[in-house]
Parts: sequence; C-alpha cells; structure tokens
Amino acid sequence: MKIALDAMGGDYAPSEVVAGAVAAAREYGVEIVLVGREDVVRAELLKHNIAGLNLPIKHAPDVIEMDEKPAQAVKHKKESSVMVGLKMLTNGEVDAFISAGHSGATMAGATLGSPGRIKGVDRPGLATVFPTKKGLTLVVDVGANTEVRPEYLIQFAQMGAVYAEKVMGRPNPKVGLLSNGEEDSKGNELVLATHKLLRQTPGLNFTGNVEGKDITDGAVDVVVTDGFTGNIFLKTAEGTVSVLLSLLKQELTANLFYKLLALALKPAFNKVRKALDYEEFGGAPLLGVNGVVIITHGKMKAKGIKNSIRVAKEAVDSQMVENIRSLFQPPASKENEKVIKEQPETALSAE
Repeated sequence: MKIALDAMGGDYAPSEVVAGAVAAAREYGVEIVLVGREDVVRAELLKHNIAGLNLPIKHAPDVIEMDEKPAQAVKHKKESSVMVGLKMLTNGEVDAFISAGHSGATMAGATLGSPGRIKGVDRPGLATVFPTKKGLTLVVDVGANTEVRPEYLIQFAQMGAVYAEKVMGRPNPKVGLLSNGEEDSKGNELVLATHKLLRQTPGLNFTGNVEGKDITDGAVDVVVTDGFTGNIFLKTAEGTVSVLLSLLKQELTANLFYKLLALALKPAFNKVRKALDYEEFGGAPLLGVNGVVIITHGKMKAKGIKNSIRVAKEAVDSQMVENIRSLFQPPASKENEKVIKEQPETALSAE
C-alpha cells in the first residue's frame, strides 16, 4: 500500500508530520510518499533512523497558506503539496492522500478538481469519530458543507453507514439525526424534512432524532447533521474536554495530599486522557470523493499524523470508496441484462 502525505501541511509541519510518517511506516509497514519541498523534507528525514523504511519524497515547490482562499489557492497553486498529492491519488500512483494543512483547499481540490465526486454524490461529507460511553460514534458532516438540503443529509447517512459497517465493524449500524429533541416533531425545517426522508430510505437503520447528549451516550453508531452544526458540536466538545482536563490537573496539584492522590490514580487518569485525545482518533475521511482523502486537525503532532495514516490504511483495506460507489452507481449486471436475454435467440438461430 502506498499513501501520500502532505509534508508541508499543519501547524507543526514539516517536523511533526515527518516524525509521524516515520512512526507509521515502521508500525504499519506501508509506503508513505512525503509530498513537499524536497530539500526541507529530506533535512527532516535525516533526523530519524529510516533504515528499512519506504519513505520516498515527491517534490512540490508550493505551499497553500492557511489564510488563502480555498478556490483561489486550488486554482493558482497547482504545484502545491495539496494539489500534487491529490493528483497522485487521481492518477493511481497512491492509494490515499492525507493533509493536516488547509482543510478548505483540500476539500475544494478533492471535490471540484481531482479525484472529484463519486458519480451520484451531490456533496461529500467530512466524517469523524467521537468518543462515547460505549465506544466511538461517527459524526457526518463536521465542516465540509455549511448549507445543505435534505437530500444531502440522506447521502451523508448512507455513506456514514457504509463507513461504520465496513471500517468500524458495526453490522447494521444505527443512524440518528441530530436535533433539538428526540421527538419526530422537533427540529427546524431542514431536520423535519430530512427526518421524513430518512424514514423512507431503504436499507438504512434509522432510529430517529438524537440530541447532543445522546452522542456522548453512544445511542447510535452514526450521527447525521449539516457541516455548520457538526463543526460547532465538534469544536465545543474539544474545548469542553480541554477545560475539564485542565481543571482536573489544577485541582489535583493544589496541595500535597491531592498530589499524592493523583500519583496513585495516574494510570486511571492516563486512560481517560487517552480516551478523550483527538490525536488518538487520527483524521477525518472525506466521504463521497473518488479516492481515500483524509483531512486531519491542523494541530496534529506526530502521534496524530501516525493515527491518520492508520485511518487511511483502514479505509483502503476495507474498500471504503468502492462500497460507497456501489450505493450510487448502478451495478454492471443491469447493463448486461439485454445481452443475456438476447443470447438464447442467437444460439437458436445458429443451430
């Protein structure tokens, strides 16, 4: 397996990105193509022991900066690390592409340019896993589409269910629609219209509306929402976790007794911290594009980059794109029905 990684993207690039790539190549045994300014990337690689690891460099002279407008950056910076990596994916040179850089540019490049949307998909959705009392829940969309129609949310639900089943190993995953109440009558016009359509969508285990608290309870496997609401939920949750961990640390170091208590409970605290650490979950797949594209948090360090590569590997191994594509494109067998029906006549006339 070969995965392209934007070596220039993220707040801590290229040092942490390269460090994460080295760790992933060693642990997962995959080839990771580091896309970026060759001299800069090579200098970072020399800081690591890469003996026996497959870490080639693909030169990309340009970098899309975080303050650039996505559409303009995609149009004018064809030789940026993002665009070069996406082109490699489109051409079949790699099996997946990952970036912790400009998420808007990555989404614009992947959706409007190459590899483009899967035929039949109106809008790709950005999906991420979220820790709950029962494990992990997938939330779609968390930022790709701020303005949506009910039809888009139906597709988010379908693609999210495929990911939950094929990648997360959830048979017949439960799907919920994020709303301000569990009752069918709750929600704005978008939620009400979507709820009605979800009830009518075949092959989908839709269980009804869910509230924010239901996500953390792990009530469903997939939560569907628009990108505006989903992004606010995600960022609020991240901020809440950060505050809670900070307050806990502050209180546990307030006096000697608490410090001793904290020392005794350190293994338990470490487990909790790990369960809530977004770097443990890796990146977010962009569902609905014609290739495995993983968008990661800009603040990801080496551990987060390594886990993003794991997420990409899992998506490729599970044939995520092929399974989503089969939802929206008619099977080839239907194209062959006419041929099959005509064969007996041809055979009889030949006899």
